[in-house]
Amino acid sequence: MDNKPFETPVVVELGHVGKYRHIRSTQEAAECLMTVWPLNRGPRHRDALDTCLKVLEGYRSTADARRALIEAARESEVLVPDDRLSDDRLH
Repeated sequence: MDNKPFETPVVVELGHVGKYRHIRSTQEAAECLMTVWPLNRGPRHRDALDTCLKVLEGYRSTADARRALIEAARESEVLVPDDRLSDDRLH
């Protein structure tokens, strides 16, 4: 299983406005995609979940999982750009 941390976390806004979540690894990405992702799931969501599972099985790289997660977050409009981040909202 390849669950190395991402070089840089992917930050998404899930649930409440201003509630940010740092996703730091492929395992965390897969869990997030399966359990707390918004209902507006499209093809990028499916691709990201598939990529994460392939990474965890050792067939793809951690960088592939991170890239796929970013694309899914853009598709669902939950990706938090760096300029919106502030320490008081991160967890």
